[in-house]
Amino acid sequence: MIKDIITSNNEINVTNDKIDKLKELFPNCFSKNGEFDISTFEEEIKSNTSILKEGYGLNFLGKNYAKYIASIDTETILVPDEENNNKEENINSENIYISGDNIDALKHLVKSYANKIKCIYIDPPYNTGNDGFVYNDKFNLSVEKIVDVLDINEDEAKRIFNMTNTKSNSHSAWMTFMYPRLYIAKQLLREDGVIFISIDDNEQSQLKLLCDNIFGEENILGMLPTIMYLKGNNDEYAFSGTHEYTIVYAKDKENSTVYQLEIDDNTEDSWEEDESGYFKKGANLKSTGVNAPRDKRPNLFFPIYINRDDNSISVIRRKENDLEVYPITNGQEMSWRWSKEKFITQPNDVIVIINDNEVSLYKKQRPSLGELPTSKPKSTLYKPEYSSGNGTERIKKLFNFKAFSNPKPVSLLYDLLQIGVSDNDVVLDFFGGSSTTADAVLCLNALSKSKKDIKYILIQSPEFCDVKSEAYKNGYITIDEIGQERIRRASKRIKEETNADIDYGFKHYTIKEVDTNTLDKLEKFEPNFVYSDKTIVDEFGINSILTTWMVKDGYGLTDKYEKLILEEYEAYKCKNTIYLINSDMSSEAIKCLIEKYENEENFECNRIVLFGYSFTLSEIQTLKDNLKQVKNIKNINVDVLTRY
Repeated sequence: MIKDIITSNNEINVTNDKIDKLKELFPNCFSKNGEFDISTFEEEIKSNTSILKEGYGLNFLGKNYAKYIASIDTETILVPDEENNNKEENINSENIYISGDNIDALKHLVKSYANKIKCIYIDPPYNTGNDGFVYNDKFNLSVEKIVDVLDINEDEAKRIFNMTNTKSNSHSAWMTFMYPRLYIAKQLLREDGVIFISIDDNEQSQLKLLCDNIFGEENILGMLPTIMYLKGNNDEYAFSGTHEYTIVYAKDKENSTVYQLEIDDNTEDSWEEDESGYFKKGANLKSTGVNAPRDKRPNLFFPIYINRDDNSISVIRRKENDLEVYPITNGQEMSWRWSKEKFITQPNDVIVIINDNEVSLYKKQRPSLGELPTSKPKSTLYKPEYSSGNGTERIKKLFNFKAFSNPKPVSLLYDLLQIGVSDNDVVLDFFGGSSTTADAVLCLNALSKSKKDIKYILIQSPEFCDVKSEAYKNGYITIDEIGQERIRRASKRIKEETNADIDYGFKHYTIKEVDTNTLDKLEKFEPNFVYSDKTIVDEFGINSILTTWMVKDGYGLTDKYEKLILEEYEAYKCKNTIYLINSDMSSEAIKCLIEKYENEENFECNRIVLFGYSFTLSEIQTLKDNLKQVKNIKNINVDVLTRY
């Protein structure tokens, strides 16, 4: 189970798979000693390929290390939360919440969900220096091992070792952290899938280069300024910051599918357009005429001139019959609300109404950024509801205290999901945080004009809450606890407000490292004809073994297994696979299994997986010999796999 993975990981070299593919396709480009002849290779491909001698590319300390991390398998198991998952609201749910390091979770998911995720949204650490990001390496490779697996010199290996072991927050450390996660994310996306990534100025340029490298620069759909702080952050130097970015890439732009926003037709109809742009219909006009008495604002007492042909305004007389107008009301000299400069620069923003030579001036109420609704998303994302304060307010209303700092607002995620997903699609967020993505999915399912039935997968590391935080003071120890509770509370509120019949539940799983004592047992175990080790099953737990293996075999985290009783032996069946985990499988149990193939018409399992520690070599061979009969019974070749 884990021993096989550890053995395989120890043999991985970051370039081995690529070299093997080249050898398979171009054997003539390798010498008998295995040396690669690049000149011969260029000759082979130059007729159909332009060879670039100089180019532009991405390079950073740790890039090859990041590729290595992406290539090795996870040495962890998936532990189902039986108490949560068996609750009435969760037992049939297709939503998933995983507590654990997202690099491990992604490596589990890719075995079942590759090419199945329509939309990914992530809000990764921004590396601001104040957000707590440091590269915290869990792989503990020595300098010698880094030299070996990356095929680099010792000096470079030492630099990588230092970066990955000193809690660095350099640009290179951040990119080393992000690269393998984005690399696997691409594998998870469907061919028509898209990924949305929130980021700010600290790493946006580095992130774009990473995404160009992983997804291909031709697959960028947008780099969208996203207005989060309309008032601006005055703590920033030179300019008061108002925005972050939402970077959007497709897995394959040619095959990608993006959707338009649902908008309220009544809201759209409340605006009209003239040659100067959009403004509100009707009498919703703000007076821009007279203001205070002249003596209080004497600089704003001056004439304006109105062209009688088109009611246009200027501050100089252009035609002889222009109407000269002063800010005089009931014989009293007043001042204009606008300065000369404003009349000059914004003349088209004034509506002039003349009745019996009485002039009234009104300012057109033009839409602010993002206010005018359109079904096609704009390249700048803004609505008043996108304010970061709205995200915090939502959390406060759900928890009655500030349970999380700087959560994204539901409205932003709601709109991004409208763009990214349609009916029955799956959304992945592997920086789950406060679970805004799940909240937005629930809202979209409940409020959409069509029944979308979107599913979510959220991943969040069980990071410890700050002991000084309100969350910790209210009993929440880790971030993932907050995320799960946010989903429960949001589900309850949305159900009360909408009474929508949707999937409000979620299944919960935890990523678990194998402890040292168990690893020692695995290392010391030697298969033989006489002895098995019945205790190792208990070290992992049957449900954890089954969950981990079912994901490995492509069944995902929502398929269910059934118990298969063979005389007194308990096996487990999921679709076309039988799992034999318990020890002491008698000859009567094997006979019972063969009879199922013989007597049950729809019993056609073609794969049997054994937990190697529970069986002796002779027991495994006996099972294989007996299963050969199935070929004669149903013309099925049964693969018997033993995992350690």
